[in-house]
Amino acid sequence: MTSKLTDQLRALPDDGLGALLQLRPDLVVPIPSDISALAARAQSRVSVARTLDGLDLFTLEVLDGLRLVRGEDGTAAIETLLTLATEAGAEPSRVRGAVDRLRARFLAFGQDNALHLVNAIDELTSPYPAGLGRPAADLDVDVAALAADPAGLRRTLLSAPPDARAVLDRLAAGPPVGSVQSGLLRGKTDAASPVGWLVAHRLLVAIADDTVELPREIGIVLRRDTGPLGPLHPAPPPADAQPRTGADSAGAGQALEAVRHLDALLHALADAPAPVLRSFGLGVRDLRRLARDTGTTEPVTALLLEIAYAAGLLTYTDATKGASEMVWLPTPAYDAWRTADLAHRWAVLARTWLAMTRAPAMVGQRDDKDKPISALSHEGTRVSAPTVRRAALGVLTDLPEGTALSADAVLDRLAWQAPRRIGRPGAPAGPQALARAALAEATSLGVTGLEAMTRYGRLLLAESAGGADSDPLGIRSRDDETPDALVAALHDMLPVPVDHVLVQADLTVVVPGPPAPDLAAELTLVADAESRGGATVYRVTPASVRRALDAGYAASDIHGLFRRRSRTPLPQALEYLVNDVARRHGGLRVGTVGAYLRSDDEALVNEVFADRRLAGLSLRRLAPTVLATPHTTSRLLDMLRDAGFAPVAEDATGAALLTRPRALRAPSRPALRRPRPDNFDPPRLHGPRLEGVVEQIRLGDRLARATRRSPLSRAMVDEDGAPVTSAQAHAQALAVLQQAMRDQARVWVGYVDAHGSAASKLVRPVSMGAGYLRAEDDRTEMLHTFALHRITSATLDD
Repeated sequence: MTSKLTDQLRALPDDGLGALLQLRPDLVVPIPSDISALAARAQSRVSVARTLDGLDLFTLEVLDGLRLVRGEDGTAAIETLLTLATEAGAEPSRVRGAVDRLRARFLAFGQDNALHLVNAIDELTSPYPAGLGRPAADLDVDVAALAADPAGLRRTLLSAPPDARAVLDRLAAGPPVGSVQSGLLRGKTDAASPVGWLVAHRLLVAIADDTVELPREIGIVLRRDTGPLGPLHPAPPPADAQPRTGADSAGAGQALEAVRHLDALLHALADAPAPVLRSFGLGVRDLRRLARDTGTTEPVTALLLEIAYAAGLLTYTDATKGASEMVWLPTPAYDAWRTADLAHRWAVLARTWLAMTRAPAMVGQRDDKDKPISALSHEGTRVSAPTVRRAALGVLTDLPEGTALSADAVLDRLAWQAPRRIGRPGAPAGPQALARAALAEATSLGVTGLEAMTRYGRLLLAESAGGADSDPLGIRSRDDETPDALVAALHDMLPVPVDHVLVQADLTVVVPGPPAPDLAAELTLVADAESRGGATVYRVTPASVRRALDAGYAASDIHGLFRRRSRTPLPQALEYLVNDVARRHGGLRVGTVGAYLRSDDEALVNEVFADRRLAGLSLRRLAPTVLATPHTTSRLLDMLRDAGFAPVAEDATGAALLTRPRALRAPSRPALRRPRPDNFDPPRLHGPRLEGVVEQIRLGDRLARATRRSPLSRAMVDEDGAPVTSAQAHAQALAVLQQAMRDQARVWVGYVDAHGSAASKLVRPVSMGAGYLRAEDDRTEMLHTFALHRITSATLDD
């Protein structure tokens, strides 16, 4: 089989060999040394299994039909297959198209009347081609006799009781084997049972104590309506696709929400870091807290956290609680991400989601030990997740723009397009469940809208499919790829970020649209967010004003910020609030003893000293206007502020230390290496890369064939077939070399190198004298020198 396939591959033109490598890119990982190695790899179980996984249901049914019609010589005739497929209602052109797909992938090869199938197919597919059992002659002689009598077989089938006929119809649909209650077939057969009746009347064969098989001939008779191949599915299942208007707008709105929610999640983690579980991951309580604080559902929260972790925006560290307890914190990359525009921020999320091996849908499911899977845990990884996502989105992308398809219809089409890879509904972590989850996640991220693929979503999928060709080594940074079509497409659909606010009399600040990054940073400091959505509402409070003053703002700076940003007149209440908080701000000064407290206002110092809420500070009076504590400055500041005072820290010179509060961040961590499609599906070759691989395989094949003809691979014998001595061989070699110089022919030179090892080289002799042969290697254009006493043989190249 291997030699036949090798000859078939060797006879292909370069473009034909290149087409095979495009359809089966795993054959060149690594690049095979020659055609023989390529043929062996093309028949390997791993490669054949990968190829079968990419075939649609109808092509697999045709492959099953070829297995069924094989003769004793192991070959199949296409005309026989066409006859059976026509009985099943399939058009011959569709059948030939499926056979062509098998031939193009070299799962089948040869002439139409003698088509060979690679051996691994029988090992990887069902032992029952087309769902039919083995021939009756291979099972039982008596059954074979009944199968050979069509009239008797028909009478026996007509006499079968209804329950027994139902068993026959079930087995005829395939697979043809079934298990019955253990021990039913031992000893005397219970003729009253349906299976017992069928065995007694030779319609079923007992192949084990609790297993029966339906012979092939009887199965074919029972398939009288569909033919021996059974029902075929030449086209994908019909789907009720609906036109949708506004899919892009709906998707863009959801994309905006996804970016906003992730920003809020990471900000919440910066304010209150969540601990890392001992088994790794994020606890259920923390997940619920984050979902509640950010106004999202737990599945969406888990999705966004998984994306942030994969993108390098979130990681675990011991930065805040010592080495004994790890916590989840945003990384410095989050600060850079949040300053980019909305379209760039969404593109980071979408690209990471499409390529990551994290499976957020696994959160809350049970693992092999029946324990719940936590967000960000190791158990939430599925290597097949990127492939399943691309396949699910690919179904929507194949539809016309603005066409919607329900999730059930998408899964039905996926089950037809790749039944071995996607399969039917099964385990919660199976491909079908991952595909359904991928559609829900795409909706949450805004890749799809109203169950239709958005225009920028199509660009995202096309980019993931073609990225490996433009960047084969994966070393080009995203910044080098300008312009970014994905970002530009989404940018045109998103609302323009606003740089102004509307300040109202009740001290609420309304942002009538998505805030610009610099505006969002300012408002986060001087006001507290109350609600988010199409318009974000903030409220100015004494605490928020004090926060801004602590960060270094002066009262005039806060007034100037609102005058600059507000499109409405500023209410007088805002001015009073800012001035009142600013007047009291810094009335107390804190230093180090552990820490000290001083004030020019003796009455204020007395009030602090008498406040029972500050008893934990162990304050003692150093002077009428100075108090001291053994605790740290930060603790003193926090407790004073919690008690309603407005202290500020000062340095050794008495100058106020007004600093912006330091946001907690984990150490920088690179994003998880984006699992490029070629980590799971080998790289698709095109253009010069494909031509170079084909040329390398051809060259290796020529060298391998030439090596097999070299002197080292031939026995040195004389004209009578008797072995020659080394002296005779050396003399013959010199004679051959002299003739090659005269004819300017190439010759295989066998010699012993400086290490005493035998070697051979294909060269063209140039000169011979002074004990040396000088010859040129046409392939490398190098001149080689051989000592004549080291030459053992020479043979003219064929």
